[in-house]
Amino acid sequence: QVQLVESGGGLVQPGGSLRLSCEASRSTFSITTMGWYRQAPGKQRELVAVCTDIGITHYADSVKGRFTISRDNAKNTVYLEMNSLKPEDTAVYVCNALYRGYSYWGQGSQVTVSS
Repeated sequence: QVQLVESGGGLVQPGGSLRLSCEASRSTFSITTMGWYRQAPGKQRELVAVCTDIGITHYADSVKGRFTISRDNAKNTVYLEMNSLKPEDTAVYVCNALYRGYSYWGQGSQVTVSS
């Protein structure tokens, strides 16, 4: 089983930056993929970014070039660096980990982009 603890959400102005963190209860060396999803009211949950155990990354078109996902295995943590934030980025961001065929989810972290 994998527990995921998120931090770093909050309120930011358009054009600003935030870094989300997700700490896993076990070494990220053993986790096949880690990623971030987001869901805004009235919209379906969408994949934001994912990183595999061999460092392959994928981003949603809407965030490509602005967001960066990374893994720090020494800290059992995955990060989402969010730059040039837009109001449409406002959502609950949820950390996800795939481990031995099961998906695990964090509690979600609210990100609000507003002037």
